[in-house]
Amino acid sequence: METIEISCENIRTGTGHSSKGNQLKWKVGDWWYKADAFGYESLSEVIASHFLGKSNLSPDEVVLYEPVWIVYHGRKYRGCRSRSFLGGGEELVTLERLSRAYTGFSLAGMFARIDDTKERILYAEELVRNTTGIENFGIYLLKMLEIDAFFLNEDRHTNNIALLYEPEHRTYRLCPFFDMGLSMFSDTREEYPLGGSLEAYRKAIQAKPFHRDFDVQLDAANELYGSFLKFEMICSHGADILEELDGKYHIFAGGDEMVYIKEEAERVDAVLRYQAGKYRYMFA
Repeated sequence: METIEISCENIRTGTGHSSKGNQLKWKVGDWWYKADAFGYESLSEVIASHFLGKSNLSPDEVVLYEPVWIVYHGRKYRGCRSRSFLGGGEELVTLERLSRAYTGFSLAGMFARIDDTKERILYAEELVRNTTGIENFGIYLLKMLEIDAFFLNEDRHTNNIALLYEPEHRTYRLCPFFDMGLSMFSDTREEYPLGGSLEAYRKAIQAKPFHRDFDVQLDAANELYGSFLKFEMICSHGADILEELDGKYHIFAGGDEMVYIKEEAERVDAVLRYQAGKYRYMFA
């Protein structure tokens, strides 16, 4: 696995940060780098993106991550990197920022005033349509909620849903799906210590942004827009992706230093097997 040494002038924080606090991020050339802060976020990013690469989503809809070692200020971090998906002159505009700019109100605050989950989803769709002209944002939200439910992404707050804005022509386009590091119970430092009960963790985890329950917000999106996500493999073959990644990057064994420990690999494998069984309809 590649080791990248990064200097302090490359550090970036702000947009896209986790709701649990700023994760170390850097922009170096055409690459974005992120260091683990709570557990195995980089492993979750890599696995989720490679899973989605074997789905009916198009390649430009998903940000592909790869694992790397990051050396910063003499300290070595586990991390991942991805190619920048911004076009020339484009910037990332979160839905929270969009709402505040055009309505003067926080989007998260508006959701708190709306009791019905479907109405919250429709409000977000209407906000985007009225402010950007994008007509298919409801389907985008459907895909996002399917992804988050499957991978148990607990970090989809209103600053973690975004559009791409090109200021010269004042045009918007849909953003590829990114930032799924806090998935699959990756926060082993605070919320989900290794060795704990996955059954208890499944009961404790909370979704965002339309409802605290993944299935409630997914069911609402299904009622509005149908279903979309299909993995192009049978559900029992999910573990094959872990083997493929290990063969390519040696992230579980081999070399002088194991990247992810056995307990982390076993947890991710157990989570994927359980989710594949629960959402069997998402598989070929």
